[in-house]
This record gives sequence, C-alpha cells and structure tokens, in this order.
Amino acid sequence: MITLTHEKINDVVDNYSTLIFRISFYHAKNKEDAEDITQEVFFSLLKKPKIINEEHLKAWLIRVAINKCKNLKKSASLRKNIPLDETTVHKYNFDESNIEVMECIQRLKPLDRDIIFLHYYEGFSAKEIGNIIEKKETSIFKRLERARDKLKGFLEEGE
Repeated sequence: MITLTHEKINDVVDNYSTLIFRISFYHAKNKEDAEDITQEVFFSLLKKPKIINEEHLKAWLIRVAINKCKNLKKSASLRKNIPLDETTVHKYNFDESNIEVMECIQRLKPLDRDIIFLHYYEGFSAKEIGNIIEKKETSIFKRLERARDKLKGFLEEGE
C-alpha cells in the first residue's frame, strides 16, 4: 500500500504527467484541453489517500484521464472535430508519417481507439491494458485484432 505524501505526489506528477498529457491530447485534440485534463487528473489524485501499488497507480491515472476526456467530449462546448495537422502531430511527439493512420483510428469505436493507442503509441501490453480498462486480456487481444482489421479497411478505402 502506497501512502500519497506530498513528496510522492510530486514524484507521480514528474513520472506520469507526459503520459497523461499525451493520452489527453490524443483524445481532446488540442493543447489547452489536454493540459486542463492532465491537471484535473492530478487534482483527483490529491483526493485519493492510498494506492495499492505502482502498477495500480499508473492504471488508475490512465483510467481517470480517459474518463475525463470522455466527459469533455460529452460537453456541449466541444462539438467540433479538429483535423490533425503535421505541426500538431510533430509538436507533441506523434509520428508525422502516421497522420492518416491517426485519423483512421479516430473513426474507430472509443474503446477500440483507446486500446490501439495504448498498445501501439504508448507500448502497453494486452495484460496491462486489460488492467487499465478493466477487461480480460483475451478480450483485449480480440479487440486489437478487430480494430486492426477495421483500420486496414479504412486505409485501403482511402488509397
């Protein structure tokens, strides 16, 4: 059991702020909303007195970030899609050559989009993703397979 002292929270922010920002940016598609969501995630952490272990902490942070992104999308103020451009993609460490792929990923169902992003862009294993989104590892493998097939179809129709 990890007790969240001020020192530990500072370490958590240092270790995970980039990851949480990237996930938030991927969903929100703009820097300002991603920064706000990242900040909200760490404010939520202040209210949580204890965490089981480091893996649980990381999964909890990602889950909170994804949920806050979903809440933002539900709000009436964000009803527009912002196309990904090369400047934005490069600035936040996304691979410029994959703009078309990222736009196709946006066409997937939200859960499939999250799984693809966490696996291919953040490098999480199926087991880790399962822990984060509270699904079985076999379910993650199946969703990855289906999402890859859909992406392939999207990319082929765009040729």
